[in-house]
Amino acid sequence: MTFFKRNGQPMPDVIVQNAKKVGNDDVSRREFLALASAFGATAATAYSMIGMAAPAQAAGHAKDGGTVRIQMEVRALKDPRTYDWSQIANFSRGWLEYLVTYENDGTFVPSLLEGWDISEDAKTYTLNVRKGVKWNNGDDLTAEHVAANITGWCDKDVEGNSMAGRFATLIDANTNKAIDGAIEVVDSHTIRLNLPSADITLIAGMADYPAAIMHPEHNNPDNMLTDPVGTGPYLPEDLEVGVKSVLVRNDNHTWWNAGNGAWMERIEYIDYGTDPASFVAAAEAEEIDALYTIEGEFIDLVSSLDGWVENEVVTMATIVIRPNQLAEVNGIQPYADKRVRQAISMAVDNNVLLELGYDGRGEVAANHHVGPAHPDYADIGMPKYDPAAAKALLDEAGMTDFEMEIMSIDDAWRKNTTDAVAAQLRDAGFNVKRTVLPGSTFWNDWAKYPFSSTNWNHRPLGVQIWALAYRSGEAWNEFGYANPEFDANLEQALATADLEKRRALVAAGEKMLQEDGVTIQPYWRSLYNHTKEGLGGVAHHISFEFRPAEMHWT
Repeated sequence: MTFFKRNGQPMPDVIVQNAKKVGNDDVSRREFLALASAFGATAATAYSMIGMAAPAQAAGHAKDGGTVRIQMEVRALKDPRTYDWSQIANFSRGWLEYLVTYENDGTFVPSLLEGWDISEDAKTYTLNVRKGVKWNNGDDLTAEHVAANITGWCDKDVEGNSMAGRFATLIDANTNKAIDGAIEVVDSHTIRLNLPSADITLIAGMADYPAAIMHPEHNNPDNMLTDPVGTGPYLPEDLEVGVKSVLVRNDNHTWWNAGNGAWMERIEYIDYGTDPASFVAAAEAEEIDALYTIEGEFIDLVSSLDGWVENEVVTMATIVIRPNQLAEVNGIQPYADKRVRQAISMAVDNNVLLELGYDGRGEVAANHHVGPAHPDYADIGMPKYDPAAAKALLDEAGMTDFEMEIMSIDDAWRKNTTDAVAAQLRDAGFNVKRTVLPGSTFWNDWAKYPFSSTNWNHRPLGVQIWALAYRSGEAWNEFGYANPEFDANLEQALATADLEKRRALVAAGEKMLQEDGVTIQPYWRSLYNHTKEGLGGVAHHISFEFRPAEMHWT
């Protein structure tokens, strides 16, 4: 008999049993890889448990030196816990690193952690902080430093702190701070998290972009440019919001992973606004070497250019077009009425949104924000599409004459998708006003608009998305959704490691979101970007990450 181990300890029975259930399809393999690596198995061990070899690492033919110019929105820095766009983290990732990384194959890989163990009941996490890591000010990275970051993640009183949603299990509801004794420093490089109830999502949360690790004595976001203390191999040279940001290699810092990255001398992120036509023009003019992401007809335009490589990744990234149940319009809360929300959902065909909004490059979704690439996905069928019944329900709610103003950013796919929603609602007899805003205006209040569209990144677990976006009172709950029954079901799902048992709970939650008409979540996106030939480490990541240390010319 083969005994699979993680960090010298046998793998929990729940992992071993799930390995036996893995089928021949990509989805079930991905489910298992995510679960096993979250419980501390190395990628090699996780793959071996299902009789496969881990993917080969990139060949060691990276050239040392050079500059790369990347099209990407350039946003202002702030407290990482409050990061709300990947672009912010893609800049600070030059010097602020993460405990864990999430890979395109679904695995979680140690970074500033050497590894971790999770108890069979998922109530005790032992985190092993990597030895030999130094901050660029000369200090050693210690368990105390990491514990201070986790403590900060648990501070629910920090406005916009979405990490509190990821670490809600560790938070005392009476104080909005970490539970006493929940974060235990065992020794200089070991931390134990003592959870009052099981939660299988904490490792996934550590890999998300607001989880950047800061030095406890250098964690003032106002000084991030002038005093950029971090463990990573780069330093910020320049940041002009909406224009350009620049990273330069810090050759005075001995990076812990030296020899395995940090090849590029200089990395420039250049902001060309939100119009994809300007991205294509920049590529044609050879002003850039890579695109952040590209959609629709523009994919083929860039692919047709000489010397450019198209990169595709299938994801659970998406868009939501949602009424905010808490929003007031002219003294009323129009979307607090479940009938109004259900009418909106029934009047819209998600197949049309995929075709008109995203050029058909994806998969139709079912308005509950869990998809086939999530380990906990349950197929409960598509929401009902019936424009006539939608109009009747709107009339019953007494909202026939109410003008619904639907807002979106002025880019291509988000604007086009929202346009298609508005058109279908009008066709069904709804009174609809359409408002398009520039990004500089739209993002100021993205979570507060009464009725608007927002893009959401891929997350490894469906329940992880729900904890961020749909649980009552969370910072990113732009839907104004507060359903105690849903919250209780989610809490149970977060504590369930067995995939089949969790899938049953997720199915129940999916039905609640559909029946409550919480959002139109119409499709899952295949993501594309382009890179110049000979450029490595910049292909599209499943979660929109750019990792400066991996970029190189060959």
